[in-house]
Amino acid sequence: MKSSFESVLKDKNRVHLERVPCGESNMEVQHVAFVLLDHFSMMAFTGAVDALVTANLMSATPLYEVLVVGGDQDVVVSDLGIVISVDCRLADLEERQQQLIVICGGFRVQLQASPLLRTKLRQADAAGAMLGGLWNGAYFMAEAGLLDGYECAFHPDGRVMMTELFPKVRVTGHSHVVDRGRISCAGANSSLGMMLEVVRRDTRQELVSAVEEVLSCDKMRETFDVSVVSIDIEPTLPQSLKTALELMHSNIEDPIGIGEIAQYAGISRRHLERLFCQHVKATPPRYYLELRLTNARQLLQYTNKSLLEVSIASGFVTSSHFQRRFRDMFGTAPGQFRKRANP
Repeated sequence: MKSSFESVLKDKNRVHLERVPCGESNMEVQHVAFVLLDHFSMMAFTGAVDALVTANLMSATPLYEVLVVGGDQDVVVSDLGIVISVDCRLADLEERQQQLIVICGGFRVQLQASPLLRTKLRQADAAGAMLGGLWNGAYFMAEAGLLDGYECAFHPDGRVMMTELFPKVRVTGHSHVVDRGRISCAGANSSLGMMLEVVRRDTRQELVSAVEEVLSCDKMRETFDVSVVSIDIEPTLPQSLKTALELMHSNIEDPIGIGEIAQYAGISRRHLERLFCQHVKATPPRYYLELRLTNARQLLQYTNKSLLEVSIASGFVTSSHFQRRFRDMFGTAPGQFRKRANP
């Protein structure tokens, strides 16, 4: 049964809904190889991989297959001293079978030419693969002559070196760059954003928004959780709408009337409806209902409260009404959802 979520809360709940293809169902599985260099940045690596793994969780069908590649051993030591087992060594990498190869650099990675890596990158490029670099990993693309004429992001400590050694490479001050068949990021915090751009190119914004809802919830110093990341971190959102959203969030167990919310927000009900349709993609009553059902889903998933307690805590007068509306939204009864979420 297809979910009847209408508002931006669909992103917040998507992983818990029936997986409905959103344009990515016809996409062939993309093979992505991460080449880990000694002392690679663990944070940059996990941020990039997390974007792909979470996209798989949100999709009706798998989108990405990740391969972790080492040097001449079966393990690689990260910048944190954590040992990572690899799927294959660089010499055994079938580079022509990869749609994307990402070189994982780090603050202590030695920037020295590697004939084997150079050959692998050139052959992958000849086969049409996209190439990427994390932190200072783009050095190895440049050394192979594969960044000439491209824009790239690089860790600030190495930008002067890159400009001096590779004058044909356009080194920028951006945190991450996607330029045709090349992707790069300057450090640990920007790898997620870089890889989300790749996912956005491959799929649709709806899927990217769902991934961001899971992985980007802490972008701001404070997160208000009035709805979803796209609302929480939106600096231009009208204050009257923020007030209305916060009122709804603060009054889930005892819902208040939409007219009363508009009055508190200092605007007419009609103006409130226009703001909701523009920014939240649903009417105020519809969004309020979806917010309460999202609250119910979270209680079912993370607490041992009874169905009646969940119903009351989510603002439903009767348990039967709650169960009917929950089934309408999530395509399953609350009890069945709990069993599925907590096997």
